[in-house]
Amino acid sequence: MDSRKRKIDGASTTVAALAEAEPLLELPTRPFPAELEQTRVVSPQGLISFAGNHYSVPPGLTGAHVTVRIRLGEDDLHVVTAGRAVIAHHRRAPDGAGQTVRDAGHVIALERAVLASFSDKAPCRTKVRRPPSAAAQAEAEKLRGRPESDVANRVVIDLSHYAAVADRLRQAPTHEDQECESE
Repeated sequence: MDSRKRKIDGASTTVAALAEAEPLLELPTRPFPAELEQTRVVSPQGLISFAGNHYSVPPGLTGAHVTVRIRLGEDDLHVVTAGRAVIAHHRRAPDGAGQTVRDAGHVIALERAVLASFSDKAPCRTKVRRPPSAAAQAEAEKLRGRPESDVANRVVIDLSHYAAVADRLRQAPTHEDQECESE
């Protein structure tokens, strides 16, 4: 040990004596609980994506920012609101598996919300369903940023050669055709 002399509060001591007076704590039996947190946005389907998988959250949170919290070394995933309330708890799927993990309670609540939005009322009587006019379609193309004379409309490919070959292949060769080929 270190036998260098030190003066502390007027008393002479060594570093070794100080170390013996303050022993180190024992090592913990479990590793330090490191946590990973990432912010996600809830999709219209009531899902969040994390590590290549989708996990359900309760309905009514579409577009909300939530925090996904995992403790390293554990198989659980917690979804937490900005107010730190845990709104979902899932068993993690293997990373990148493309799985959708849904809580049964979330599925039932989502089905109830969807069914509650349906109506048995008659459709609107004044609405007339008719296809858009040519002027409306041209205006839509302008809004999409495409010119009216799109390349796909200007390019014409003549397929008559292919049709002629297909017609010849459909006909069975005659005896005379075979004799001409052998000569």
